[in-house]
Amino acid sequence: MSTSVYTVKGMTCSGCMNKVTTAVTGVAGVNDVDVDIATGEVTVISDAPIDSELVRAAIADAGYEVAQ
Repeated sequence: MSTSVYTVKGMTCSGCMNKVTTAVTGVAGVNDVDVDIATGEVTVISDAPIDSELVRAAIADAGYEVAQ
């Protein structure tokens, strides 16, 4: 099991959470996504490590930015 955490800027509501969850769930190999609106943290769970650029691209496509 592999877990990665990303901090995402601009999420303010459950709609934001749903957009990011849907986008990241669509990345091949992702098993589960947990979004914490209060902290901006997106936790990605997968069987094997996922290319972080794919996750970042999915988040960007949803309209949000990953903090550096």
